[in-house]
Amino acid sequence: MCGRYAASRRPEDLTGLFQIEKWEPSEALAPDWNVAPTKEVYAVLERPLKDAEDRRPVRQLRKLRWGLVPSFAKNPEGAARMINARAETVHEKPSFRRPFAARRCILPADGYYEWGTGTEERELEVKGKKKRPRKQPYFVTPADGSVFAMAGLYEFWRDRTLPDDHPQSWWVTCSVITTEAETGPLGVAPAEGPRSLSDIHPRMPLMLTEDRWDAWLDPARTDPDELRELLAPPPTGLMRAYPVGTAVSNVRNNGPELLEELEAPEVGTLF
Repeated sequence: MCGRYAASRRPEDLTGLFQIEKWEPSEALAPDWNVAPTKEVYAVLERPLKDAEDRRPVRQLRKLRWGLVPSFAKNPEGAARMINARAETVHEKPSFRRPFAARRCILPADGYYEWGTGTEERELEVKGKKKRPRKQPYFVTPADGSVFAMAGLYEFWRDRTLPDDHPQSWWVTCSVITTEAETGPLGVAPAEGPRSLSDIHPRMPLMLTEDRWDAWLDPARTDPDELRELLAPPPTGLMRAYPVGTAVSNVRNNGPELLEELEAPEVGTLF
């Protein structure tokens, strides 16, 4: 799954990397090393500009809210539960089917956090000596330092309790597509700990390699079968994972120190 990630790249860096044609400086976000559900995040998407005579799709950098609210929802209360969409079923689930066909995006990140429970902690839980095991957070990021381009969906939701001219009458929300975690060896593995991403958690965000960006963002592509081919997992060995401090587990903590690599896990060992 993807329940927390880091996004510290500046808009200027993203506009060049993704060949952005349009973005509003008023939507600039501060670097965030602990992105949690319902926060505002950057998304790369293609759609015609509002009120423009030329209706061609324009690649934009937009500010969206993480946690998709389906267009048919009566209220946005379930947004925090809609942060992920499974690649295996995204084409058929009512909440994701239409966005998958028409409203796809890329959510740029430095990487994502995932929590694994150490063997010693699990043993204590089994013995009844610890009701809830502590979990060791890991940061997963491209081994070469490139952007982690997560496949995403976005959707529009109209708040009927507000008048048409209210600035918050429309919500634009998004979801991260996840897939089965890689079972192959990591590109860079920690000195002790997981050898593959599946050792940490069975799911992971689907990372789109650069050769798929244009096709994924193209709104003219609507055939579900063709789009599903773009959801194939990236080649193995592109990622590295390393243990970070448990401070990231608290959403109030935020800063580059959250990405500092530990010499050894704080919470026992996973193996």
